Amino acid sequence: MRPELLFSYFSDIERLSGVGKRTGALMSRVAGNRIRDVLFHLPISLVDRSYCPSVINADAGTVCTLDIEVVEHKPSSNKRAPYKVLCRDDTAFLTLTFFNPRKDWLISQLPVGQRRLISGKVEHYNDQIQITHPDYMVDPTKADDLPAIETVYPLTAGLSGKMLRKAVQGALESVKDLPEWSDPALVVREKWPSFLNALRQIHNPDSPDGLASDHPARARIAFDELLSAQLALALVRDSTVKKRGRIINGTRNISDKIISLLPYALTNDQQAVLGDIRRDMVKETAMLRLVQGDVGSGKTIVALLAMATAAEAGVQSALLAPTEILARQHLASIKEIVDQVGLNVEILTGRNKGKIRREILERLASGDIDILIGTHAIIQNDVVFKDLGFAVIDEQHRFGVEQRLALSRKANVGVDMLGMTATPIPRTLTLTLYGDMDVSKIQEKPPGRKPIDTRVLSNNRLADVIAGLQRAIASGQRAYWVCPMVEESEIIDMAAAEERAKSLAQVFGDQVGLVHGRMKPAEKDDVMQRFQSGDIAILVATTVIEVGVNVPEATIMVIEHAERFGLSQLHQLRGRVGRGADKSSCLLLRADHINKIAWARLKILRETEDGFRIAEEDLRLRGSGEILGTRQSGMPAFKLVDFAAHGYLVDIARDDARRLVQANQKGESGLSGTRGEALRHLLYLFERDEGVRLLSGG
Repeated sequence: MRPELLFSYFSDIERLSGVGKRTGALMSRVAGNRIRDVLFHLPISLVDRSYCPSVINADAGTVCTLDIEVVEHKPSSNKRAPYKVLCRDDTAFLTLTFFNPRKDWLISQLPVGQRRLISGKVEHYNDQIQITHPDYMVDPTKADDLPAIETVYPLTAGLSGKMLRKAVQGALESVKDLPEWSDPALVVREKWPSFLNALRQIHNPDSPDGLASDHPARARIAFDELLSAQLALALVRDSTVKKRGRIINGTRNISDKIISLLPYALTNDQQAVLGDIRRDMVKETAMLRLVQGDVGSGKTIVALLAMATAAEAGVQSALLAPTEILARQHLASIKEIVDQVGLNVEILTGRNKGKIRREILERLASGDIDILIGTHAIIQNDVVFKDLGFAVIDEQHRFGVEQRLALSRKANVGVDMLGMTATPIPRTLTLTLYGDMDVSKIQEKPPGRKPIDTRVLSNNRLADVIAGLQRAIASGQRAYWVCPMVEESEIIDMAAAEERAKSLAQVFGDQVGLVHGRMKPAEKDDVMQRFQSGDIAILVATTVIEVGVNVPEATIMVIEHAERFGLSQLHQLRGRVGRGADKSSCLLLRADHINKIAWARLKILRETEDGFRIAEEDLRLRGSGEILGTRQSGMPAFKLVDFAAHGYLVDIARDDARRLVQANQKGESGLSGTRGEALRHLLYLFERDEGVRLLSGG
């Protein structure tokens, strides 16, 4: 079904000249195994070799291209000493230094008495001007072999820049330009080249400006990737809202009773978001809404009240969570309430086997279960609801569109879908990832939540932290201690959770527990239960506790090597404390020497607990790559977009995609004709499969 013009883009990279199995494996590791992947592997910087001074004027520390004559070879009898080649021009001598070279090869490359163009970084050593291991040694008659501007790419061990550059040039020659899918007026206004010419310019810049994020070629391909995402989302939304939903109009008798049982009043934001959801539920079209709420803002109770509204109308609800820990946390908090109002709630995870699983599935199919909480297990084919009408997807960013659609297919008619995320997301990313959803925000914190005292300390104050922890534990407090790894690394010197748990146990004995992602679910649950009940006072963990852990008695969060975490992730971890009536603190332990961006992250965290401000700062400081953990999200990662620089293109792409779909709904030439065929190429190229399937004629 893939358009023929795209066949070459999806060809294996081993079809390129000079790329064999070994080189292909290395390129696959850093870019991917298709020609398209190599083309999308963009350069990160440039080496400018156009500076061609005389030897005497060559500045130390700069990359220079020097026209010299080879004077003498000076091999050394000591294998550890360098092999030197003395060269000169009219102004001074230049020494070329090599370690462990092949002598015969050097003699053939640098014959005495011959001129050569030498390019590399110049150094001054013991009053000598030298270049160690020149990047290029070229016969002047082949000067074109020495690039004036050379691209630098992300590499992996064993893969040289020269090998990758050759592969990129071969990839550019092997593919054809594609039909124009963007609005012609936009292309003219922005002075954008065609898609393939944009890639050619980026991989062959004529100046350092060629890699700038605002360069027309760079903006062009970023927009193409954004348009593919926005069009796919618009098509998914169009498909979803076309499905006839049902009017879910609750009686309020159960949900009002739940509200009366709460030990607090709903905040204004919670009431407003619940109103948004209920207004969607009484429409005939299926709901598709995302609720963003900062840590501790009370999203779960809003979701529960919405599911109670569904139960009042006689339909079932599902709550999909990304991890078993989070699913069981929801069960614990929800069951305590729903048992008092007569609703039946059950959990289904991969741990449910045999007879227990069969009984759950039978009760679900008979309608005996009102709310099913679970992990990916609830979207398996054999899970059948009697009448699914409402679905909640918690930590929405951990799931892809496919999983959302799989859950919706379990309903007899269009299911009302509510996504939730405790990860505040910058507006540009919200539009990019959730452009098909209506968005509500809960920014107001429930009353009584006290600010968390956040401090940054050097790792060398570890003894002081442990001493303070001893005093806190003696007074009945509980603490988290988060480490960035599970096992000690020989390469990166940072604390591992297992080692830290052992060292803390020497001080605190059996009051220390350990949780990490490699443990079996039953083991994790047992440790978490002991921490919640107070049997253990210190929980050492990896980021497995980032979401879904609610222990109000825990008042201390220690994060070791905090500089290695993202800003939003630090905010999520900090949100595990401050959930009770007692004052809480968060200690960020840092290395002695950290870079400016790490300092800026820790400073922002100290200044504010506003997750939405933190998310925007996180995007500004480190880009979008890992903010949402796209590798775990089930969605294609963005390869060509720098959201900090290209955020303004998101609105343009979103508006264009929606216009196209709306025109198609009216029978106009939105997704048909020449542009529709071009857009089909776009969706296939960027692997927006859900969009391809929904596109007319696709």
